[in-house]
Amino acid sequence: MDKTITLDDLEKILTDSLSGDMQDIASEALLSGSLEIDVSEIDRTRTPKAVRAVGEECLLLAKKFMNAAVLLGFEPDDELRALAGAGLVHPDADAGSYRDRLSETLAPAAFEPRDFPEFRMPVQEVRLGAKRSEGGSRSKTITLGGEKTMPYFYDNEMPNRNYVTLDVFDMPVGLAKSVKVNYEDVMEDPAEWAEKAVNEFGADMVTIHLISTDPGIMNTSAKEAAVTVENILQAVDVPIVIGGSGNPEKDPEVLEKAAEAAEGERVLLASANLGMDYKRIADAAVRHGHAVLSWTQMDINSQKELNRKLIRQCGMSPDAIIMDPTTAALGYGLDYAYSNMERIRLAGLTGDEELAFPMSSGTTNAWGAREAWMIASPLEQDSGWGKREFRGPVWEAVTGLSLALAGNDLFMMMHPTAVRLLKNITQTLRGKMTEAAGYEKTEEMPGKRNETAGRGSADPEDDWLTAVFRSGNEKDHGEKQWKQTVLLTFIRIFRMSVKKCTAKRKWPLPRIWWAAFILLKIFRRKSPLWWKMIRLPAKRKKRE
Repeated sequence: MDKTITLDDLEKILTDSLSGDMQDIASEALLSGSLEIDVSEIDRTRTPKAVRAVGEECLLLAKKFMNAAVLLGFEPDDELRALAGAGLVHPDADAGSYRDRLSETLAPAAFEPRDFPEFRMPVQEVRLGAKRSEGGSRSKTITLGGEKTMPYFYDNEMPNRNYVTLDVFDMPVGLAKSVKVNYEDVMEDPAEWAEKAVNEFGADMVTIHLISTDPGIMNTSAKEAAVTVENILQAVDVPIVIGGSGNPEKDPEVLEKAAEAAEGERVLLASANLGMDYKRIADAAVRHGHAVLSWTQMDINSQKELNRKLIRQCGMSPDAIIMDPTTAALGYGLDYAYSNMERIRLAGLTGDEELAFPMSSGTTNAWGAREAWMIASPLEQDSGWGKREFRGPVWEAVTGLSLALAGNDLFMMMHPTAVRLLKNITQTLRGKMTEAAGYEKTEEMPGKRNETAGRGSADPEDDWLTAVFRSGNEKDHGEKQWKQTVLLTFIRIFRMSVKKCTAKRKWPLPRIWWAAFILLKIFRRKSPLWWKMIRLPAKRKKRE
């Protein structure tokens, strides 16, 4: 069946539907006949002439259809008439002059930043971590919140960037293969796990999950969990998050002991919720100077209630509360999680004091989606899913990026590639790509460790190992490399011995000081920094 229409057909339709003088007008407007392009006199080797001929015929066709539109009652505006009557542009014409003529036809537009009068309350700023001058031992702190509008608006710059905390567990756990390959060499030692997360993968913070304290797993005591927290604080110098096992009966006791062990470090206790003794956790946070993660299950009213109780009943300061409204993974309720977070952020900005707090996302929930870790779909009719080594990190990153647009500030993540992707995109949206690596004033990307920086230090100028090598007088590069290798080997052995002794509360001094003696003999020089090699656990003040 012929589904085409020619100018003759169009003329017939109009003449049948019109009467009287309008039929003559229609025939004159359409110029009956089939539109043909005469190319008999065109040299096909000279493309510009052919292009011009085709262009002239196309313009003629456009004018005919414009006349037809007028007859049907659609009057073209002045701008369209001007374009139809404009002269043709030759193919070999100057491109610059053509762009100049084209720009004259565009409507002028200028971007002017504007205020949002409906956003009358900024999000509360919450600082995590404490430096030595503040009674802690962190090399840097982070600040969440402070936004005056929704994220990544040019009108109001975000005062603080998004941050990522990598998950660490106090015992080996089952992980997706693409995640496990990054940590399988350190899963037996939480402190080593935390070091790797910070030094190699660019984590801004680490979250230690004390899952072994669950009575259904290992039922580790709160006192033993506190020792693990101390080891983590010794291993890294970034702010940390302390999480329990999820057991509502055991977690308050565990987080209370952990808060005492981390006194002065201003950690984030995760978490308090309405289904447990939140008052006990909040009291421990107030007593030892920490912040609390206020966790609810995708219910804005429950979030308001818990925040209100933490402030009014427990006496917590607003600058010590971070919300976790619960994260659902991509394909498993992400749209609902997004809507909930967006509602919370909009309510806070428009004046709801009980919701004007920074938000945290358990982005690792993305690994609960089977599409993130399965090799392929169990359904034969499904299309290919692609390699899970790429699919999993993208699944986690997309989950986090979606919630970043809803106003989320802190992301709890696992895969290093997902961390790198999320940081790069969020920092690009803020227009500050140089900070995407997690370390300011550097172009180094996460996952590529600075070769001049020592373990646990983000600033080479403040790193004792770099200072030791810089102060040396090695005459040969090979000798320097040999000493560096031997030194790092002995330091690793020595620090592992110290950590094991700390956990067992036993100190075989001959073995420890023998290792320290060898470290000193390697360099055979007097250095005021030698004592930093030992890094014995710091004595912490006990609450009287």
